[in-house]
Amino acid sequence: MSLESVRYSRGSLQVLNQLLLPHTSQYDPVSGVREGAEAIRTMKGTNAIQWAESLLEQDVKDNQMIGDLGAQHILETTQAPGGVCIMTHCNTGSLATAGYGTALGVIRSLHSLGRLSHVFCTETRPYNQGSRLTAYELVYEKMPATLITDSMAAVTMRERHVNAVVVGADRVVANGDTANKVGTYQLAITAKYHGIAFYVAAPSTSCDLSLPTGASIVIEERPSHELTDINGIRVAAPGIGVWNPAFDVTPHELITGIITEIGVFKPGELKAGLSRGLEKRSIV
Repeated sequence: MSLESVRYSRGSLQVLNQLLLPHTSQYDPVSGVREGAEAIRTMKGTNAIQWAESLLEQDVKDNQMIGDLGAQHILETTQAPGGVCIMTHCNTGSLATAGYGTALGVIRSLHSLGRLSHVFCTETRPYNQGSRLTAYELVYEKMPATLITDSMAAVTMRERHVNAVVVGADRVVANGDTANKVGTYQLAITAKYHGIAFYVAAPSTSCDLSLPTGASIVIEERPSHELTDINGIRVAAPGIGVWNPAFDVTPHELITGIITEIGVFKPGELKAGLSRGLEKRSIV
């Protein structure tokens, strides 16, 4: 095993204390931003910046590959010679990643190819990532786009000739179940009913193959005031109960394909496909 200046596993970051070398090999834990900045300032971990830069560059490259592979796959499997109409949910673009984006990266690639006819983005209540962030990115890059409320998704699919739904994922598990911003599950059900392809775009780093199914994913619950208040002003009836999960789990049966930087896989092919792709990458 080669020497590591930075050791990272999920939830744990350690840097080799170079001030103690060559007499002592000691890895110091970094539990927060201040400790990380101090380690760099005191030259305990001079390679930490290079390591962070490489992560940034790799994330952008991976996202561009997700975008290109997803766009190519959608064009090959969709009968839309005049361009494809895409629906998306939440924010999965440059504002949610190091750059380019995942689901929004697919949309960007379609746009750059001149094959994007229109985008419908949901407002994504209660935090409005769609109306605040995704809409901002779409307008900034002059893509043809329309903002809709979350409750308009079904009628939009039926009346506006949506060809595919492309969303992101915070986690994808071994059987292809995915956790994403709440509201994703209902979009998948609606797309299935209307015969519309439903794609999940996520880097391989979001795939946790140690979890067998989505039932193993712990869902965060957010404060009630995100639903009851707007800009600090109460809009809901006092005393009403609130349930505010941040995410929901979409069963793999509703997913047409999972778009990664390694390839586009059916949910049942994800585990084997990622294993082959990551093995080839490590050899290279």
